[in-house]
Formats: sequence, structure tokens, C-alpha cells
Amino acid sequence: MIEPFLKDGAFLAYVRAARELKDEVHIWWLGQSGFLIHSGDAFALIDPYLSDSLTKKYAATDKPHVRMTARVVEPERLDFIDVVTSSHNHTDHLDAETLIPLRAANPKLQMVIPEANRAFVAERLKTDPNWPIGLRNGESASVAGFEFVAVPAAHEQVEPQFLGYIIRTGGRTIYHSGDTVLYDGMAEHLQMFQIDVALLPINGAKPERRVAGNLNGTEAARLAYDSGVRQVVPCHYEMFEFNTASTDEFVTEARRIGQTYRVLRAGERMKL
Repeated sequence: MIEPFLKDGAFLAYVRAARELKDEVHIWWLGQSGFLIHSGDAFALIDPYLSDSLTKKYAATDKPHVRMTARVVEPERLDFIDVVTSSHNHTDHLDAETLIPLRAANPKLQMVIPEANRAFVAERLKTDPNWPIGLRNGESASVAGFEFVAVPAAHEQVEPQFLGYIIRTGGRTIYHSGDTVLYDGMAEHLQMFQIDVALLPINGAKPERRVAGNLNGTEAARLAYDSGVRQVVPCHYEMFEFNTASTDEFVTEARRIGQTYRVLRAGERMKL
């Protein structure tokens, strides 16, 4: 089992220390495609998966989801979150065992989702369908000092139930792609946002996994470069043994083309 950079109480102390730095924007990787963003007095939680629900669900099947990295923190301990997102309905991006206790710990929590997924989200989370903020491609919403702009994602085709988010906060612009492969015009569309940091999957798309695919390491580095991204952070690896990748391909390509990057450990923070 891979141990996070910090976890549990040590991780929370790390976050509390950053809360005092109100003029800075911080990002922590929580594993898979989950990130915690701090800006000013507010926190956004992006596509968190902080349970073992998929490991339990697939334990007795021919596609076991064996966890590789220990959990950074229990969701109920994150009692300071203002807004959470889901980019699409797959459980590692919309996990009831993460989101229901998270909402119980944060009674004023707001949630941003693809509008096309409203009924599904309400059913999975056992909540009022009117609670989430639904976005369509090109639409935006502002919550607690974070502006979310919906952009297309292709998992593995561009469809309204798959989105990425441009997140503007504290004078910085962050792109969380959700799960996606490349699609026509993607880099050109992203260029207009002048992205400071892109959070991109690198696990690739191998048919033998029998799951929808993502960018591989080379594609992620190249997409960041072609989109004019200032720095790129890889994600969606080292969570499940059957659906992971090494960062070597990503790092090699980023260095080859001169793309600035940062590889985080789960539970580790970067400052923008």
C-alpha cells in the first residue's frame, strides 16, 4: 500500500496551517481525480473519492478494484468545505460514501454538477434534485469565491453528462478536466482561458481494462503544452491496480517539450 505524503490528523493540521495564508491559493491532491483547493477563507473539493466503495463493490468480480494508495482523510473530517464538484457519474467522481458524510459535516455545502446528471445525482445521494447547481457546456456559476465554467469532456465521446471545469479563484485559473480523452479543437478551446494549472488524468485507455479511457501521460503533457498551460499536474493513477499508469511517460514527454509540471503525492500541497 502506498502511503500518502500526509494523512488523517497530520493532513488536517497541514490544511489548517494553510488556512492562515489567505492571500495564497493552494491545491492538495487527494488521490484519483480528487483535489482540495483553498482560496481566501474558502475551500472547494473537486471530484473526491474518499472511501472504499468500489473495492467493496467489485471484490467478488472479475474486475477487482484493489486499492493502491491509502486514504488521505475520512470525508466526515472535512467539515470546512464550501463547495464540491462532480464532473460525471462514475463512482470515483460521484461517490455516495464520500459525499453523503461530507454533506452531513457541512450543512451549507453546495455542489456543482453537469445539468444532464441532475436526476442521477439526486438518486445516488438521496437528496432534493433542486439542491445541486447544474451546468451545461459554457455555463458558469460562482460559489464562495470560486467561479466554475463548464467545458466539454470526452469519456470517451463528448456528451453533456461529462464535463471539465475551469475554476477561477484568487486571481488564478485552474482546469480540472474530469475524465477525458482528446477531442477535436480541445487545445484551441482551452487556450482562451489562460490556464495557470491543469489537473489531467494519465492512466490512458487500454481496452483490456473494460472501462472508459482517459488521456495517457504523453497526451496529457502535450495537451497542456498545446493549450498554453503554465503548469500541469497528473492525476487518475495509483488508486486501483487494474487501472493505473506510471508517471514516467508523462514526465518524459513534459521534459522533452519543455512543459512545466509538478507530480504530487496523495496528501501533498502545491502553492499557485
